[in-house]
Amino acid sequence: MAQTTVLPLLREADAVVFDVDGVVTDSARVHAAAWKEAFDAYLRDHPPADPVHRRPFDAETDYLRHVDGKPRLDGAASFLASRGLNTGPEAVEEVAAAKEKVFVAHLRSGDIVAYPGTVRLLRALHRDGVPLAAASSSRHATELLQRVGVADLFGAIVDGTESRRLGLPGKPDPALFLHAAERLGRPPARTAVVEDALAGVEAGHRGGFSPVIGVDRLDDGTHGPALREHGAGTVVRDLAELLTAPEDPAPHPAHTADSPREEAS
Repeated sequence: MAQTTVLPLLREADAVVFDVDGVVTDSARVHAAAWKEAFDAYLRDHPPADPVHRRPFDAETDYLRHVDGKPRLDGAASFLASRGLNTGPEAVEEVAAAKEKVFVAHLRSGDIVAYPGTVRLLRALHRDGVPLAAASSSRHATELLQRVGVADLFGAIVDGTESRRLGLPGKPDPALFLHAAERLGRPPARTAVVEDALAGVEAGHRGGFSPVIGVDRLDDGTHGPALREHGAGTVVRDLAELLTAPEDPAPHPAHTADSPREEAS
């Protein structure tokens, strides 16, 4: 069986920083479901004055717009504000704590797995000696990586606990990624960032990282273009697209801004 190799897009980078939820593990869907349970309960108990704002939390559009890639409290405040609700500390903490309880139950039950294509890419980069970091605003990122068996592939893991200890602002501020690159001892301009969240690709772009790779697992015709608009130079559906087998005469290239893929209609 031929050994896979990494396409030049990443092979030429000095280091790679990966987001965790939705990039390495399929935990983004669990985060979204946990937020929906917490927000819907809060909306029932504290119905907005405007009837239009009483609709349930949408686990796709509301999740991507308000909470994906952001620190937990920032995401809670963003959604509550969008519905005209109280964003004081007590309200934000209440809904965030409810979400945390649901998510932790799923995490400890073993419901979350790693994406096979991402694991293949991580192992190929690690085999090639490319320094790797994981950077996530989630306080559970380290435990997630350990549970799915890939934590040992990363030279640095910057999770939400470390981020809060250092006082790093959340995405789209690039501080989290800049700290991860510093931990690896590599400059941002020679370090790739791999993200699935709009706030994350914007953070990579603002931090001067190159390349910034967006992961569009929704493939709904809108998220891919939105990732590009926020700073992704390359968008893939799965990170296995950045691998090729040596004997393949014409490997399928990653979808880049210079050679855009056809979006689903």
